Amino acid sequence: MKKAMERIVGCGANYVPLSPISFLERSAVVYGERLSVVYGDVRYTWRQTRDRCVRLASALSESGVSRGDVVAVIAPNIPPMYELHFGVPMAGAVLCTLNIRYDSALVSVLLRHSEAKIIFVDSQFLSIVEGAFRILAKAGSKLPLLVVISDPIQLSSCSENSVTISKDVEYESFLALGKLNFEIKRPEDECDPIALNYTSGTTSSPKGVIYSHRGAYLNSVSAALLNNMLSMPVYLWCVPMFHCNGWCLTWAIAAQGGTNVCLRNVTAKGIFESISRHRVTHMGGAPTVLNMIIHSAEADRKPLLGTVAVMTGGAPPPPEVLFRMEALGFNVTHSYGLTESYGPATVCTWKPEWNSLSPAAQAKIKSRQGLQHLGLEELDIKNPQTMESVPWDRKTVGEIMIRGNTVMNGYLRDVKATEAAFNGGWFRSGDLGVRHEDGYIEVKDRSKDIIISGGENISTIEVESVLFSHPAILEAAVVGRPDDHWGETPCAFVKLKEGHKASGEDIIKYCRDHLPHYMAPRTVVFDELPKTSTGKTQKFILREKAKALGSLTKKITSKI
Repeated sequence: MKKAMERIVGCGANYVPLSPISFLERSAVVYGERLSVVYGDVRYTWRQTRDRCVRLASALSESGVSRGDVVAVIAPNIPPMYELHFGVPMAGAVLCTLNIRYDSALVSVLLRHSEAKIIFVDSQFLSIVEGAFRILAKAGSKLPLLVVISDPIQLSSCSENSVTISKDVEYESFLALGKLNFEIKRPEDECDPIALNYTSGTTSSPKGVIYSHRGAYLNSVSAALLNNMLSMPVYLWCVPMFHCNGWCLTWAIAAQGGTNVCLRNVTAKGIFESISRHRVTHMGGAPTVLNMIIHSAEADRKPLLGTVAVMTGGAPPPPEVLFRMEALGFNVTHSYGLTESYGPATVCTWKPEWNSLSPAAQAKIKSRQGLQHLGLEELDIKNPQTMESVPWDRKTVGEIMIRGNTVMNGYLRDVKATEAAFNGGWFRSGDLGVRHEDGYIEVKDRSKDIIISGGENISTIEVESVLFSHPAILEAAVVGRPDDHWGETPCAFVKLKEGHKASGEDIIKYCRDHLPHYMAPRTVVFDELPKTSTGKTQKFILREKAKALGSLTKKITSKI
């Protein structure tokens, strides 16, 4: 006879597929009259946002979008971009947010690969999509329906697009087609896809990462927790919503009934003005955004009315940057993740016993990546060949691997890449790291970025951390330069602060004073650093530049 508990089954009373859609429905009731979105003179409440998203879902369905279809968008952090994060899944469709820095050729490739039925585009980027359409038409591909977002702020400074817009469907007109009594299409299975995110472009071949309703729900709740968000936070959007769906905070802010302060262009002046005007409590940004803040002009700064919590990630922040952010009144939390992990996967949770340490020591600890958040099952650093865990000695380097419910479903139409990423029952990040005695991890490098010089492994992140502490350096990135004798040697690309001077010899000497000599750069190039819109330095471009420099030393050969 089976035990009584074994006869318990799931039913409508005790099981509903998890989905972030429920966050919006709840907030429309609990926080109905509170501000949901602020953008210039635009103000929406949570009830209004919910109604607009329902109309959007209805209009999508009326336009032929069915369950599982892909809806693409190219737009910055503006209200329609936020609404699409709910309206599209409410129609049963899959949201594909494309990087605003993509060119027409890449957009055409991604539209074809994703088979998007509709694409929403901000007026500023209309020419890019029109160029992509020309490429698709020439190849005989079916074109998606085009809906243009007529941003009043953008149009006031860029009116030349208005003639083109008139022949296309406009966003507000599209919304007007929708009905408020539309029946929201919840996922049939919580593992159904909610979003398609193409990797951010640090490599030359982006892949389509599939997110599920379940993973998005869990990572959103985890994002709120690791940001220490109470109810009704005021969040300033510096993280692009197109990048990992804004690190899942698009949905998390709805869960907490917060206010989304939209910022079309991220500038230091805009950040300080928004914090002051809207009493911002939380924000996020890659280390490049933090760097922008600490090097902002005095005239652009405004005193903080209270501590602003900042989550940073995307690249390891140098301790010097963290130290200076804290001095300005920002409380920085470091997270680590990838597109494949819905954005944040780990958090460097602060321990009270560290409060007694010096500010410099605290900043160094905060630059670590920490441990998995509550929504992720497990994090480890393993030998990628044997799959054995590395010792917690902060010296043994292995590959960072994760497993759990906030790992992607897989890559769209790429079984081979998906199987390789999940080989061994873990997601293989491709990042190298060590584990400290307390279990916290520290990223050392991407596996492809590690420099092997004369048999020694050199972490470019460690070298970059020293470069950032140089008083004249604003930005820095290190890659390997081919060398006939050593195999490769460190090559530093640096950008100096305005009004500061430093020679390559000065910088090399500074590094040798703070690092083992073999780790110090042997080449310094003064140049702008190419970046993705999410703040990641495109090292594959710098590697090509370093390769073009040739070898510093000539291989020693013996004559017979």
